[in-house]
Amino acid sequence: MKVLAIIPARGGSKRLPLKNIKLLLGKPLICWTLDAVKNITEICDVLVSTDDDEISAISRRSGALVPWVRPEYLSTDEASSVDVVIHALDWYEENVQSVDCVLLLQPTSPFRTSTCIRNGLKLFERERNPVIAVSRSDCHPSWNFKIKSRYLDPYCDVNGINIRSQDLEPAYVVNGCLYLISPNLLRSQKSFFNQNTLPLIIESSVEAVDIDTIEDWQYAEYVAKNLL
Repeated sequence: MKVLAIIPARGGSKRLPLKNIKLLLGKPLICWTLDAVKNITEICDVLVSTDDDEISAISRRSGALVPWVRPEYLSTDEASSVDVVIHALDWYEENVQSVDCVLLLQPTSPFRTSTCIRNGLKLFERERNPVIAVSRSDCHPSWNFKIKSRYLDPYCDVNGINIRSQDLEPAYVVNGCLYLISPNLLRSQKSFFNQNTLPLIIESSVEAVDIDTIEDWQYAEYVAKNLL
């Protein structure tokens, strides 16, 4: 099985400027992900899609393929991850080789392990359905509300708030560790998710860390210093 790993790493970030190359325990954030994919034989290439020269240079030094500067229309806040991945996939299959699977790895999930990635690849190879990494949700959707005409309105069953947490069916949330899908399916449905998507359940709260804010970063620093 030939797998193309794609790491989207934009230079701009409003909430945490230059987060993809910010040093976490002395190592640029993106390098944590680049190190995790080393020596995984199914991965034929690791392609970094970026609009930033410094990210490009750091990624190339770490052995990644950075064949171009990401187009401006894919570097805005409105650009979707799917569009970014399809752009990179199209270029790779037109200029290098076809692949059996696309692996999306966000650089903001620095603590996912090689074992996690290998487990996801095994699941995909066995089932040939999309795979998305998930974790148990800290807040069950039965206890979530929206505000409608000034009043609380439950997202789920109105009686959900009265059910004990231990009696609720487990709920899961996408944690950003990895996404796997076939190229043809990604192009046709423009999404990593469909009714046949398989969960790769991540039990470790450390692996599930996803950095988006300064508070996330501070927690990641604590994890890197004390829990790894």
